[in-house]
Amino acid sequence: MLVSAKEMLDNALAGKYAVGQFNINNLEWTKSILLTAQEMNAPVILGVSEGAGKYMTGFETVAAMVKAMDKSLGITVPVALHLDHGTYEGCYKCIKAGFTSIMFDGSHYPIDENIKKTTELVNVAHNLGLSIEAEVGSIGGEEDGVIGMGECADPDECKSIADLGVDMLAAGIGNIHGKYPANWPGLSFETLAAVKEKIGDMPLVLHGGTGIPADMIQKAISLGVSKINVNTECQLSFADATRKYVEAGKDLEGKGFDPRKLLAPGCEAIKETVREKINLFGSAGKA
Repeated sequence: MLVSAKEMLDNALAGKYAVGQFNINNLEWTKSILLTAQEMNAPVILGVSEGAGKYMTGFETVAAMVKAMDKSLGITVPVALHLDHGTYEGCYKCIKAGFTSIMFDGSHYPIDENIKKTTELVNVAHNLGLSIEAEVGSIGGEEDGVIGMGECADPDECKSIADLGVDMLAAGIGNIHGKYPANWPGLSFETLAAVKEKIGDMPLVLHGGTGIPADMIQKAISLGVSKINVNTECQLSFADATRKYVEAGKDLEGKGFDPRKLLAPGCEAIKETVREKINLFGSAGKA
Protein backbone atom coordinates (compact mmCIF):
# COMPACT_ATOMS: atom_id res chain seq x y z
CA MET A 1 0.00 0.00 0.00
CA LEU A 2 1.84 3.09 -1.25
CA VAL A 3 1.44 6.12 0.99
CA SER A 4 3.34 9.19 2.08
CA ALA A 5 5.71 8.73 5.01
CA LYS A 6 4.05 11.32 7.25
CA GLU A 7 1.57 9.17 9.17
CA MET A 8 3.96 6.26 9.67
CA LEU A 9 6.65 8.57 11.06
CA ASP A 10 4.25 10.50 13.29
CA ASN A 11 3.13 7.14 14.69
CA ALA A 12 6.74 6.07 15.16
CA LEU A 13 7.60 9.25 17.04
CA ALA A 14 4.61 8.80 19.34
CA GLY A 15 5.34 5.10 19.82
CA LYS A 16 9.10 5.51 20.44
CA TYR A 17 10.23 3.31 17.55
CA ALA A 18 11.73 4.00 14.13
CA VAL A 19 10.69 3.10 10.60
CA GLY A 20 13.45 1.67 8.43
CA GLN A 21 14.31 3.20 5.09
CA PHE A 22 15.95 0.52 3.00
CA ASN A 23 17.44 1.70 -0.27
CA ILE A 24 16.57 -0.23 -3.41
CA ASN A 25 18.91 -0.82 -6.33
CA ASN A 26 17.00 -3.24 -8.52
CA LEU A 27 14.03 -5.63 -8.65
CA GLU A 28 15.62 -8.13 -6.25
CA TRP A 29 16.25 -5.49 -3.59
CA THR A 30 12.71 -4.19 -3.86
CA LYS A 31 11.05 -7.60 -3.72
CA SER A 32 13.16 -8.74 -0.77
CA ILE A 33 12.40 -5.63 1.28
CA LEU A 34 8.67 -5.58 0.51
CA LEU A 35 8.21 -9.26 1.36
CA THR A 36 10.08 -8.89 4.64
CA ALA A 37 8.13 -5.82 5.69
CA GLN A 38 4.89 -7.68 4.94
CA GLU A 39 6.08 -10.75 6.83
CA MET A 40 6.88 -8.63 9.88
CA ASN A 41 3.82 -6.39 9.56
CA ALA A 42 6.08 -3.34 9.58
CA PRO A 43 5.74 -0.01 7.79
CA VAL A 44 8.66 0.56 5.44
CA ILE A 45 10.26 3.25 3.30
CA LEU A 46 11.92 2.36 0.01
CA GLY A 47 14.74 4.83 -0.57
CA VAL A 48 16.01 5.65 -4.05
CA SER A 49 19.15 7.70 -4.54
CA GLU A 50 19.55 9.66 -7.75
CA GLY A 51 22.37 7.33 -8.81
CA ALA A 52 20.24 4.24 -8.23
CA GLY A 53 17.36 5.87 -10.07
CA LYS A 54 19.60 6.50 -13.06
CA TYR A 55 20.90 2.93 -12.89
CA MET A 56 17.32 1.64 -13.04
CA THR A 57 16.76 3.78 -16.18
CA GLY A 58 14.92 6.59 -14.46
CA PHE A 59 12.47 7.46 -11.71
CA GLU A 60 9.44 6.64 -13.84
CA THR A 61 10.71 3.07 -14.25
CA VAL A 62 11.32 2.82 -10.49
CA ALA A 63 7.86 4.12 -9.60
CA ALA A 64 6.15 1.83 -12.11
CA MET A 65 8.08 -1.20 -10.80
CA VAL A 66 7.32 -0.47 -7.16
CA LYS A 67 3.64 0.19 -7.76
CA ALA A 68 3.20 -2.96 -9.83
CA MET A 69 5.17 -5.08 -7.37
CA ASP A 70 3.28 -3.70 -4.39
CA LYS A 71 0.03 -4.77 -6.07
CA SER A 72 1.25 -8.11 -7.44
CA LEU A 73 2.71 -9.22 -4.09
CA GLY A 74 -0.45 -8.21 -2.22
CA ILE A 75 1.44 -5.88 0.10
CA THR A 76 -0.87 -4.42 2.76
CA VAL A 77 1.64 -2.68 5.05
CA PRO A 78 2.27 1.05 4.49
CA VAL A 79 5.05 1.62 1.94
CA ALA A 80 6.53 5.00 1.06
CA LEU A 81 8.57 5.44 -2.12
CA HIS A 82 11.10 8.09 -1.16
CA LEU A 83 13.82 10.04 -2.95
CA ASP A 84 17.05 9.89 -0.94
CA HIS A 85 19.38 12.92 -0.87
CA GLY A 86 17.56 14.56 -3.73
CA THR A 87 18.67 17.60 -5.64
CA TYR A 88 16.22 20.40 -6.35
CA GLU A 89 15.78 19.10 -9.91
CA GLY A 90 15.62 15.49 -8.76
CA CYS A 91 12.74 16.27 -6.43
CA TYR A 92 10.63 17.55 -9.31
CA LYS A 93 11.47 14.48 -11.41
CA CYS A 94 10.32 12.18 -8.60
CA ILE A 95 7.15 14.18 -8.02
CA LYS A 96 6.34 13.85 -11.72
CA ALA A 97 7.21 10.13 -11.71
CA GLY A 98 4.77 9.34 -8.90
CA PHE A 99 6.92 8.98 -5.79
CA THR A 100 5.01 9.37 -2.52
CA SER A 101 7.79 11.10 -0.60
CA ILE A 102 10.87 13.18 -1.38
CA MET A 103 14.00 14.38 0.34
CA PHE A 104 15.56 17.67 -0.62
CA ASP A 105 19.16 17.78 0.55
CA GLY A 106 20.00 21.46 0.67
CA SER A 107 22.61 21.01 3.38
CA HIS A 108 25.44 22.09 1.07
CA TYR A 109 23.75 25.44 0.35
CA PRO A 110 23.98 28.52 2.56
CA ILE A 111 21.12 28.31 5.06
CA ASP A 112 19.14 31.09 3.34
CA GLU A 113 19.15 29.22 0.04
CA ASN A 114 18.34 25.94 1.77
CA ILE A 115 15.33 27.65 3.36
CA LYS A 116 14.19 29.19 0.06
CA LYS A 117 14.32 25.97 -1.95
CA THR A 118 12.88 23.87 0.87
CA THR A 119 9.97 26.29 1.29
CA GLU A 120 9.06 25.94 -2.38
CA LEU A 121 9.30 22.15 -2.34
CA VAL A 122 7.28 21.84 0.89
CA ASN A 123 4.41 23.71 -0.74
CA VAL A 124 4.54 21.62 -3.92
CA ALA A 125 4.84 18.29 -2.08
CA HIS A 126 2.07 19.00 0.41
CA ASN A 127 -0.30 20.21 -2.28
CA LEU A 128 0.10 16.79 -3.91
CA GLY A 129 -0.12 14.80 -0.67
CA LEU A 130 3.57 13.86 -0.58
CA SER A 131 5.78 13.92 2.50
CA ILE A 132 9.09 15.77 2.44
CA GLU A 133 12.39 15.44 4.29
CA ALA A 134 15.02 18.17 4.56
CA GLU A 135 18.59 18.16 5.82
CA VAL A 136 20.78 20.41 7.97
CA GLY A 137 24.44 19.65 8.63
CA SER A 138 26.17 17.01 6.54
CA ILE A 139 26.31 13.25 6.59
CA GLY A 140 29.93 12.09 6.52
CA GLY A 141 31.36 9.97 3.74
CA GLU A 142 30.32 9.72 0.08
CA GLU A 143 27.09 8.72 -1.61
CA ASP A 144 26.48 9.10 -5.34
CA GLY A 145 29.37 11.55 -5.58
CA VAL A 146 28.09 13.75 -2.74
CA ILE A 147 30.85 14.02 -0.14
CA GLY A 148 30.15 15.24 3.39
CA MET A 149 32.55 15.90 6.22
CA GLY A 150 30.08 14.86 8.89
CA GLU A 151 29.62 18.28 10.45
CA CYS A 152 27.07 18.37 13.26
CA ALA A 153 23.97 20.41 12.52
CA ASP A 154 23.33 23.82 14.04
CA PRO A 155 20.19 23.46 16.22
CA ASP A 156 19.02 26.98 15.33
CA GLU A 157 19.30 26.20 11.61
CA CYS A 158 17.38 23.00 12.25
CA LYS A 159 14.58 25.03 13.79
CA SER A 160 14.55 27.37 10.78
CA ILE A 161 14.06 24.43 8.42
CA ALA A 162 11.61 22.60 10.69
CA ASP A 163 9.45 25.72 10.90
CA LEU A 164 8.90 25.50 7.14
CA GLY A 165 6.59 22.54 7.69
CA VAL A 166 8.77 19.65 6.55
CA ASP A 167 7.53 16.25 7.70
CA MET A 168 10.93 14.93 8.84
CA LEU A 169 14.37 16.38 9.37
CA ALA A 170 17.79 14.85 8.80
CA ALA A 171 20.26 16.52 11.14
CA GLY A 172 23.93 15.64 10.99
CA ILE A 173 25.08 14.26 14.36
CA GLY A 174 28.36 12.65 13.37
CA ASN A 175 26.79 9.88 11.28
CA ILE A 176 28.50 8.57 8.14
CA HIS A 177 27.49 6.92 4.87
CA GLY A 178 29.17 3.59 4.23
CA LYS A 179 31.38 1.73 6.68
CA TYR A 180 32.33 3.47 9.92
CA PRO A 181 36.09 3.79 10.56
CA ALA A 182 37.66 2.20 13.64
CA ASN A 183 38.35 5.63 15.14
CA TRP A 184 34.78 6.93 14.70
CA PRO A 185 33.89 8.87 17.88
CA GLY A 186 30.21 7.90 17.79
CA LEU A 187 26.99 9.88 17.49
CA SER A 188 26.77 13.28 19.12
CA PHE A 189 23.81 12.83 21.43
CA GLU A 190 24.44 16.31 22.78
CA THR A 191 23.71 17.70 19.32
CA LEU A 192 20.70 15.42 18.91
CA ALA A 193 19.20 16.52 22.23
CA ALA A 194 19.80 20.19 21.38
CA VAL A 195 18.13 19.78 17.98
CA LYS A 196 15.17 17.98 19.54
CA GLU A 197 14.72 20.76 22.07
CA LYS A 198 14.54 23.32 19.25
CA ILE A 199 12.23 21.49 16.85
CA GLY A 200 9.83 19.80 19.27
CA ASP A 201 7.55 17.06 17.94
CA MET A 202 9.02 16.42 14.52
CA PRO A 203 10.40 13.05 13.39
CA LEU A 204 14.18 13.09 13.05
CA VAL A 205 16.07 11.02 10.50
CA LEU A 206 19.31 9.14 11.07
CA HIS A 207 21.24 8.54 7.85
CA GLY A 208 24.11 6.08 7.71
CA GLY A 209 22.38 3.44 9.82
CA THR A 210 24.84 0.70 8.84
CA GLY A 211 27.37 -0.09 11.55
CA ILE A 212 25.98 2.09 14.33
CA PRO A 213 25.96 0.00 17.55
CA ALA A 214 22.53 -1.16 18.74
CA ASP A 215 22.73 0.81 21.99
CA MET A 216 23.36 4.03 20.06
CA ILE A 217 20.45 3.26 17.73
CA GLN A 218 18.13 2.74 20.68
CA LYS A 219 19.30 5.90 22.42
CA ALA A 220 18.81 7.89 19.22
CA ILE A 221 15.24 6.57 18.94
CA SER A 222 14.58 7.57 22.56
CA LEU A 223 15.68 11.12 21.64
CA GLY A 224 13.27 11.47 18.71
CA VAL A 225 14.81 9.64 15.75
CA SER A 226 11.87 8.05 13.91
CA LYS A 227 13.43 7.07 10.57
CA ILE A 228 16.71 5.21 10.11
CA ASN A 229 18.33 4.69 6.71
CA VAL A 230 20.06 1.44 5.77
CA ASN A 231 21.78 0.76 2.45
CA THR A 232 25.39 -0.35 2.84
CA GLU A 233 24.54 -3.25 5.14
CA CYS A 234 22.17 -4.76 2.59
CA GLN A 235 24.84 -4.36 -0.09
CA LEU A 236 27.44 -6.07 2.08
CA SER A 237 25.19 -8.97 3.04
CA PHE A 238 24.11 -9.46 -0.58
CA ALA A 239 27.71 -9.44 -1.80
CA ASP A 240 28.87 -11.83 0.91
CA ALA A 241 26.12 -14.39 0.22
CA THR A 242 26.65 -14.18 -3.54
CA ARG A 243 30.41 -14.58 -3.16
CA LYS A 244 29.99 -17.71 -1.03
CA TYR A 245 27.60 -19.21 -3.61
CA VAL A 246 30.06 -18.64 -6.44
CA GLU A 247 33.16 -19.67 -4.49
CA ALA A 248 31.42 -22.92 -3.52
CA GLY A 249 30.94 -23.62 -7.22
CA LYS A 250 27.18 -23.76 -6.94
CA ASP A 251 26.83 -21.66 -10.07
CA LEU A 252 28.43 -24.55 -11.98
CA GLU A 253 26.10 -27.21 -10.61
CA GLY A 254 23.18 -28.01 -12.89
CA LYS A 255 21.62 -24.66 -13.82
CA GLY A 256 23.09 -22.82 -10.85
CA PHE A 257 24.09 -20.04 -13.25
CA ASP A 258 20.41 -19.15 -13.76
CA PRO A 259 20.09 -15.60 -12.34
CA ARG A 260 17.09 -16.70 -10.29
CA LYS A 261 19.34 -19.21 -8.53
CA LEU A 262 22.52 -17.16 -8.59
CA LEU A 263 20.88 -14.17 -6.91
CA ALA A 264 18.69 -16.12 -4.48
CA PRO A 265 21.25 -16.37 -1.64
CA GLY A 266 21.88 -12.64 -1.81
CA CYS A 267 18.16 -11.92 -1.70
CA GLU A 268 17.76 -14.12 1.37
CA ALA A 269 20.68 -12.26 2.98
CA ILE A 270 18.94 -8.93 2.34
CA LYS A 271 15.77 -10.28 3.93
CA GLU A 272 17.69 -11.34 7.02
CA THR A 273 19.36 -7.92 7.29
CA VAL A 274 15.99 -6.18 6.97
CA ARG A 275 14.48 -8.48 9.63
CA GLU A 276 17.31 -7.66 12.03
CA LYS A 277 16.91 -3.93 11.49
CA ILE A 278 13.12 -3.95 11.81
CA ASN A 279 13.46 -5.77 15.12
CA LEU A 280 16.18 -3.37 16.29
CA PHE A 281 14.15 -0.32 15.30
CA GLY A 282 11.05 -1.66 17.06
CA SER A 283 8.74 -1.34 14.04
CA ALA A 284 7.68 -5.00 13.78
CA GLY A 285 3.90 -5.31 14.17
CA LYS A 286 3.38 -1.55 13.82
CA ALA A 287 1.77 -1.49 10.37
